[in-house]
Amino acid sequence: MEQEQVEWEKVLWKTQGFEDNYIHPRYFLESLRKNPNFTPYTYYSLLLLTCAITQHVSAIFIIMGIFLQLREGSLNPRGLLWASIGAFCVGYGCWSFLDSWNPSVPLHNRKAVMEKHLKALKSSILVFLSLMSLSPVLRTLTAATSPDSIWALSAILFSLNMLLADYSAMPTNEHGQARLSSVLSMNAAISGSVVLASRLSTDMSVFALVLCSVVAFAFFPLLRRLIQATSTIAWVALTLVLGASAVVLASYVSDTFMYLSGFALVVITFVAPAILMWAQKFKNEIRGPWDVAVPIVS
Repeated sequence: MEQEQVEWEKVLWKTQGFEDNYIHPRYFLESLRKNPNFTPYTYYSLLLLTCAITQHVSAIFIIMGIFLQLREGSLNPRGLLWASIGAFCVGYGCWSFLDSWNPSVPLHNRKAVMEKHLKALKSSILVFLSLMSLSPVLRTLTAATSPDSIWALSAILFSLNMLLADYSAMPTNEHGQARLSSVLSMNAAISGSVVLASRLSTDMSVFALVLCSVVAFAFFPLLRRLIQATSTIAWVALTLVLGASAVVLASYVSDTFMYLSGFALVVITFVAPAILMWAQKFKNEIRGPWDVAVPIVS
C-alpha cells in the first residue's frame, strides 16, 4: 500500500523503492502495440518481386526442354551452340551498357567497371575453351550409372538451385562479396546440367547443352539484376518472353510437359502472391513493455 501511494515513474536512473521489473497496472497494457513494423503488401509489388522466381524457373524448364529435344534428336546441337553464343554476345553487350552507364556509378569508377567487363569476357572465353576440351569426358562421365539415378540426382540438384538461388536485386553482401547461397545455387545448376548432358550421345550435344546452361545460370542472373534495377517495363517483358519460351519449348516435347510447366509458372507468378496477400490478415505481432528495449540513436 505504501508503494502504491508513491508516484511511480517509468525510469531506471531513479531509485523509487519498487522492483526493477515493476510496472504500474495502468501503464502495463497502455504500451501494447500490434504489428508496429508491419507494412501491408500490394499485389502489384508482389508480382514484380515474383518475376525473378518466374524467370529462374523458366530458365530451368528451357534447359530441360532443350535436353529432351537433344536426346530425341529433334534439335540440331550446332544450331543450339550458335544460339547460345549469340545470346551471350547480346547479353554481354546489354550488361556492359547498363552497368557502364549506370547513374549510381561515379565517373571515376567507370574505368574499374570496364576492367571488370574485360575480365568477365576473358573468363567467359576460358570457360568456352574448357568446355570444348572437356566435352568427351563429360559425355562418358556417368556411363556406368543407371538412368533412374541420373534423373533423381538432376532433380535434386535443380531443386537445390531453386531453393538457394538469390532472387534479390543486390547479389552481394555488405562486404561486396557474392553470397554463399548464390554460389552454391549456380554450382548446383551447372552440376545438374552436366549430369543431364552425360546422357547425350555426341560430344557436340554435350558441349552445346553445358554452354547453354552456363549462359542461363551463370551469366543471365547478372543481367537480370541490372534489368530489375533499371526498367520495370523491360523486367516484365523479360518475364513474359522467358515464360512463353519455356511453354513453347515444352510443347515440342510433350503435352504433359507443356501443361506442367505452364501450370507451375502460373501458380508461381499469380497464385502465390494472392496466397501471401490472403495470409497477411493472420499476422499478429505483439510488442509491449515486456520486450527488450531498442535504443533509438539519431
